[in-house]
Amino acid sequence: QVQLVESGGGLVQAGGSLRLSCATSGSILSFNYMGWYRQAPGHQRELVATLTRGGSINYTDSVKGRFTISRDNAKNTLYLQMNSLKPEDTAVYYCNGQSLLSSREYWGQGTQVTVSS
Repeated sequence: QVQLVESGGGLVQAGGSLRLSCATSGSILSFNYMGWYRQAPGHQRELVATLTRGGSINYTDSVKGRFTISRDNAKNTLYLQMNSLKPEDTAVYYCNGQSLLSSREYWGQGTQVTVSS
């Protein structure tokens, strides 16, 4: 059973930084791609950033230049470094991955990020 476990959320003041982590139960290279999504109250879940197995990266426009997605293959962990945080970044952040073999998508349980003004 594949599991994705996020950590690193919390409360931070505007302009501050947080680093989210997503630990995978198996090899991180068994995923075709992985990404971070977020969902704010009253809003739909939206894509934040993706990282393919081959290393291609995409960001939603609102986080470009502030957020960085990366992975540590040895630790089987996906990261999201978030700098210059804004109140509008407040949301539950979810880790997502698509299995290379089955194409099934997996989700973590989410971690709360709250940015105060």
